Amino acid sequence: MVGRRVCREDCLGDVFKNMKKRLVAGVVASLLLAGAVAGVAQDQGAWHAASTNATSITSDIAISKDRLSIDFITYPLAPIRTLKPVEVSAVFDADVNAGISGMLYRLRVPARQRFLHKNTLCGSEDTQWMATYVTGHTLEVAFFSGDDMPVFTFDAISKSTDLCGTFAYSR
Repeated sequence: MVGRRVCREDCLGDVFKNMKKRLVAGVVASLLLAGAVAGVAQDQGAWHAASTNATSITSDIAISKDRLSIDFITYPLAPIRTLKPVEVSAVFDADVNAGISGMLYRLRVPARQRFLHKNTLCGSEDTQWMATYVTGHTLEVAFFSGDDMPVFTFDAISKSTDLCGTFAYSR
């Protein structure tokens, strides 16, 4: 009988060790998933115009899961992919070593759409892409025209005719 008790205690010890490992792994996985969702959603919400471009063209904006509102006009918005730190720094004045990431969206703002002071986002071209990244309480946004997805390298951005402008917003 004593032998069986020892075996049961040893077996229970192994079971508890396995349960503890699984619990820790589950908590870590949950935290990673929550961080990934927060990273994507950090640009969502209402933002106040902070740069000259934003103040003179768009005014305040609001981003939701599937909509972009500019000057109280709403456009459908589709998240395409997360931008890597090197891609974000190619478009915005961002430190590539800061570990920041951004988001690329697909949208369609017609060229005929006028905003503040009769300005457009991309001149005579439809606005079809939006890149964002958040640092602190600041949202940086770049709008692009063109059917093809923008290429986010320093060389491509510096030669791009599809980059319409960059805008800054704050909370």
